[in-house]
Amino acid sequence: MIQIRHERLADLDAREALLDQSFGETRYRKSSERLREDRLPAEGLSFIAAEGRRVIGTARLWDISTGNGASTLLLGPVAVAEDCRGQGLGGAMVRRAIQAARKLGHGAIVLVGDPEYYERFGFSGDKTGALWMPGPFERRRLLGRELIAGALDGARGMIAPTGRLAPTPDLNVLVAQDGRANRLRRAGTRAA
Repeated sequence: MIQIRHERLADLDAREALLDQSFGETRYRKSSERLREDRLPAEGLSFIAAEGRRVIGTARLWDISTGNGASTLLLGPVAVAEDCRGQGLGGAMVRRAIQAARKLGHGAIVLVGDPEYYERFGFSGDKTGALWMPGPFERRRLLGRELIAGALDGARGMIAPTGRLAPTPDLNVLVAQDGRANRLRRAGTRAA
């Protein structure tokens, strides 16, 4: 049975593997990635689709600014495991993300994606014409959806990240962990 639920820390490796399979290394070159770099997803707005213990889908929302002061989110990436595509799972995840964002009081969602796919969820380019991404993007693929009427009115300029910064690892802790790992490897070699 497939379940769409909030992402957990234990899902991290499986989610990253799914994104690598779905988008490859090019995902790190996308303009939308500039808005996610070194940031945490919006609070309570990271979702996983799981079949048993297997992660088969992901959708996340990120806090951004569209220059008008409204609470706006960036949707993406949305990915579904190759052997699970065509079953409506991606659409179910997008609908869940929209519903959760609305419930939390966010005003709008912006994304970069295929208009032919996202129009069915209410996304369009009607109010994103004065917005820019931090890097190359296709204008027709910059879409928005208001969750509160008028939330994208006056949206203009460069879209910027506003979300919580991801914690950076303490270099001293990393060095200490590396030192312990090396000692354990050496001890294991001697014992063998």
